Amino acid sequence: MVRAAMIVMAVLPLRAAAADPAGQQTYQAVCAHCHGSRGEGSSRYQKPLEGDRSVVQLAELIRTTMPQNDVGLLSSNDAQAVAAYIYDAFYSPVAQERNRPARIDLSRLTIRQYRNSVSDLVGSFRGQPNWGAQRGLKAEYFGARNFRNDKKALERTDPQVNFDFKNESPAPGKIEPHEFSIRWTGSVLAADTGEYEFVIRTDHAARVWINDNNRPLIDAWVKSGNDTEYRGSIFLVAGRIYPLRLEFTKAKQGVDDSKKQKEKPPPAKAFVGLLWKRPLGAVEPIPSRQLSPNSAPESYVCTTPFPPDDRSYGWERGATVSKEWEQAETDAALETAAYVVRHISELAGTKDDAGDRSQKLRAFCRTFAERAFRRPLSTDETKVLIDRQFDSTKDADLAAKRSLLLVLMSPRFLYREVGASPSPFDTACRLSFGLWDSIPDQELQKAAGSGQLASKDQIAKQAERMLADPKAKAKLRDFLLRWVKADQPRDLGKDEKKFPGFDAPTIADLRTSLELFLDDVVWSEHADFRDLLLNEGLFLNGRLAKFYGVQMPADADFTKTKLDAGKRAGVLTHPYLMASFAHSSESSPIHRGVFLARGILGVSLRPPPEAVAPLAPSLHPSLTTRERVVMQTKATNCLTCHGVINPLGFTLEHFDAVGRYRDKDHDKPVDSTGTYQTRNGQMVTLNNARELAKFLAASEEVQDAFVEQMFHHLVQQSVRAYGPNTLADLRKYFVANGFNIRKLAVEILATTALQGRDENESEYRSTKSETNSKTEIQDSRRQ
Repeated sequence: MVRAAMIVMAVLPLRAAAADPAGQQTYQAVCAHCHGSRGEGSSRYQKPLEGDRSVVQLAELIRTTMPQNDVGLLSSNDAQAVAAYIYDAFYSPVAQERNRPARIDLSRLTIRQYRNSVSDLVGSFRGQPNWGAQRGLKAEYFGARNFRNDKKALERTDPQVNFDFKNESPAPGKIEPHEFSIRWTGSVLAADTGEYEFVIRTDHAARVWINDNNRPLIDAWVKSGNDTEYRGSIFLVAGRIYPLRLEFTKAKQGVDDSKKQKEKPPPAKAFVGLLWKRPLGAVEPIPSRQLSPNSAPESYVCTTPFPPDDRSYGWERGATVSKEWEQAETDAALETAAYVVRHISELAGTKDDAGDRSQKLRAFCRTFAERAFRRPLSTDETKVLIDRQFDSTKDADLAAKRSLLLVLMSPRFLYREVGASPSPFDTACRLSFGLWDSIPDQELQKAAGSGQLASKDQIAKQAERMLADPKAKAKLRDFLLRWVKADQPRDLGKDEKKFPGFDAPTIADLRTSLELFLDDVVWSEHADFRDLLLNEGLFLNGRLAKFYGVQMPADADFTKTKLDAGKRAGVLTHPYLMASFAHSSESSPIHRGVFLARGILGVSLRPPPEAVAPLAPSLHPSLTTRERVVMQTKATNCLTCHGVINPLGFTLEHFDAVGRYRDKDHDKPVDSTGTYQTRNGQMVTLNNARELAKFLAASEEVQDAFVEQMFHHLVQQSVRAYGPNTLADLRKYFVANGFNIRKLAVEILATTALQGRDENESEYRSTKSETNSKTEIQDSRRQ
């Protein structure tokens, strides 16, 4: 009868008036055989009646589409009475809270949390990288084939490595053009998690080290043949900083015959470039914004594959434990322990032949366990995890490996809040996993241990500090990419004849353009959410400018500019999203409407009963895309959802399948008018994308949906588990603070960090007791 939803994705709708008893009677007589006596579903319609429509919207839907085989059976008054009963009895979030109280679930670490945690766990013994404010790499230029300090002629910061020296000197007057060497050092920030391909392009000798100071990722130091491109791959984690060193020399390697030559030949040409291919990108010179001249310690990266986390609720959840997951966490523990053992002398601050090596390793393992468990060890834990392992063997390295494996495979590391009582260390964990998807750093642990996480203000102060970390910036960017449904790989390939030049590099540049726009809004002074919808700025480089008809130099870097002034609207019309929500040759109002309804307005839409291919334009060459969509979805059973989807999607029809503005579609003027019925029953008419953006920016529905989705992304629990007023209170805070996205993130964590799983709930105590018992059993088995 109405759209079902697995989760509520909007603010609490308008409260219905006291339900008319006739509504319940009508529901039981007409609706219950399909939807169940309490809206729980039936064999005919299995999903429960839960959602985010208001009573007005429900009544209109019921009146115009139900009962499915006898539309029009119910009068307007009947439909209103049924809607009021459904809403109050089981449909609305308040009713759901009353009928099925949500609770804070025990959860394991997600894949992202696991990888970040082990990286920070190992990295805590090496010191933190200093990203700094300066971009680019430290460059040292030498007037020789080697890197002797007495031959250093120049030191500076290069924005990136992409040079064509031709047959000239890189520093005229300081370095001869015949023979010179350059060393670039610093660090690189990973933008995504996944496999990166690094590329060196040069006609001379070069090698590069990425996150390994001993073994080059690419070694083309001794050249043979005429190759000028060399590649190497490495797995990196988003938001993390890795050391980088690139060496280049314009000289023959192995034999120095320069002294034998009576006359120097003319200088040879030389070029060198350092490029990468991001997991979702194309090969490009590593941009300056991803580079720092500051050095960074090596970072451990866990590459063990895990089965995907559950995302059925709209956010990543560590809710399922399968045999595949248990095997993966075992393999990951073995991988991590092996890495630590290989580097244990460095990490523990000792040497292989040191007399106090055993004591140093014992102390290291204790600290490792405390940081892994995110709290001090108890006396019993110390005996089991540390003392028993070192007392049972004279081989300190073997004892350390056993201890490490016990810690890494313990539920106290793999699960969050396993302990029996709430503590400030749990508060620190909620804050660190919320903003970093990782364990607390030492400053946060110190605050927990000294009672400095006891109030909301203290938590907010820590959260503001933590926002400056690249891991927090990566998490907020990831949230915004999910909000606009751009977090998963998409095939943006288009008809080459209709859209020549829309190739893989252009698509990769569009992705970068979107990310730069999101970052620009979030990290601006006001971080105003409304700018995401209303800001007309668009980041273009030379390649994108050419494709979209903007005058810029061909080699121009990304610059914020305006395209189609007065016609675009933030992310809503960004070419990457317009291309994402489109077919290969035509726009797709349906895909765009679903994006607007689900992602931006937070409307729950049930999946279509069956997959239906869009009508081919060639079958109706005289029809516009809008006309074809109307023709295909005019059936009554389609209008249940398409009555919302289509009118929203039509407002973006001025943008074609690659996001270029157009006035005509199939030689007819574009009709971009649309409508939307708000939860209070008002029908809003929208004439174009700008009017859509203005409506959405001022819409409480949109604000509520954004707040709720950010809450779920950061906290990874249902917002209803924190009380029926939490969402409404957060939205009020959001509005009162100028829609500041960063302040909202801080407020969400400050609101939830002090609230753990309910100790007074009998079901929770039972679950907790069972979990603790399993923890003890698993620990003892692994010993």
